[in-house]
Amino acid sequence: MKLFSSVNDVTDIKQLVADALHLKQNPYGYKHLGENRTLGLMFLNPSLRTRLSTQKAAMNLGMNVMVMNVDKEGWALEFNDNVVMNGTTVEHVREAAGVMGQYLDILGIRSFPGLKDRELDYSEEIFNKFVEFSKIPVVSLESATRHPLQSLADLVTIEELKPRPWPKVVLTWAPHVKALPQAVPNSFAEWMCKAEVDFVIAQPKGYELCADFTQGATITHNQEEALTDADFIYVKNWSAYEPYGKVIPGYDDWMMTNEKLAATNNAKVMHCLPVRRNLELSAEILDGPNSLVVHEAGNRVWSAQAVLKKMLEGL
Repeated sequence: MKLFSSVNDVTDIKQLVADALHLKQNPYGYKHLGENRTLGLMFLNPSLRTRLSTQKAAMNLGMNVMVMNVDKEGWALEFNDNVVMNGTTVEHVREAAGVMGQYLDILGIRSFPGLKDRELDYSEEIFNKFVEFSKIPVVSLESATRHPLQSLADLVTIEELKPRPWPKVVLTWAPHVKALPQAVPNSFAEWMCKAEVDFVIAQPKGYELCADFTQGATITHNQEEALTDADFIYVKNWSAYEPYGKVIPGYDDWMMTNEKLAATNNAKVMHCLPVRRNLELSAEILDGPNSLVVHEAGNRVWSAQAVLKKMLEGL
């Protein structure tokens, strides 16, 4: 594996999930693969779980790890070509990524969308230029449109805990105080549409995701209907795709509560974290027996380790 940016880079999803669950039981069995290899984790945006879990995964595989918050510790980067760099940018991504490729065996890069220019964000310009100019295997630590390591961990969690062979999984929109990216719901939808699940997306009118990511999903504006007999509920806010990056007011009643869980198959509740308590998701759920958010976050290690193992095997 040379690239991990979406589910489309995975040739066998079931096997990758099985690899992650195997590594959970045998975390140090492949340390020889990473000996004298270096992983670079480059963050243009904040991180807690992605940074720590991927670093831990690399260490389990015997790798050296270099971490850099590029937005705070590096030079201001220029991504446009054919420009005179007489402004605030100091280094071009061509040189920056090229140098990273000299120092590292695998590069992980994280960047968020601006939520102003949909065409620019969905082109994945920043991520793709690091791939092009580093010339080494690259793993997405979240990009403008996807968060594949999170989605793989989500699928691992569902496979690990599913109460029946073909569980019902519901992605439901949740309120928030600001516009958030579509990367996590895009990615979750994309993975669930390829998994052996009954997948439903519940959202208020106006919050439809890009159709490229939801082919095969059942989509409804009726949250109560969607939750009926659900086994897993994935709670997440996202801003509108059209008009892009906007927040449509008036849907505070979409927050998930224990009362709403009554219609489900004692559903387990998931969230990628960080979560705003009693806004996106009620504290009664987060502190109760139906919450999987910490367990799910723990599986971030094994999803990252499964991907890094595949990349190391190809070096």
